[in-house]
Amino acid sequence: MNPRLYVGNLPPGVTEADLRLLFSRVGAVTEVQLVLDPTTHQSRGYAFVTMATAELAAAALNALHSYSLGGRYIVVTEARPPQELKGLISEGFDLARPSVARRGGQRDKTRSRSSRFPRRRDRNR
Repeated sequence: MNPRLYVGNLPPGVTEADLRLLFSRVGAVTEVQLVLDPTTHQSRGYAFVTMATAELAAAALNALHSYSLGGRYIVVTEARPPQELKGLISEGFDLARPSVARRGGQRDKTRSRSSRFPRRRDRNR
């Protein structure tokens, strides 16, 4: 098991010192990282706690999952490894297809009209 734990559903007033004190009841805590909002500098509601060993992390997970802290039941799970950030926003799109450039407002003549919306005939005929 990973010695790093994810702690979620934290109340807004919790501090790193509060989390260190809570998790130190189970065993030695090496790091506490409370995630803050960059603009307001308030807690985002989750943190990462690193325990000294994997065994202590497992004991903390069993002891503190659904623990009531500040009127909320906190969630303690094993932290997943961080995901690799994508460099470009366009990486999620299929760029292998060449795009067809059209003049402003012209329709593509190769596309047929949808059968769901048939072409209306002139009523005066």
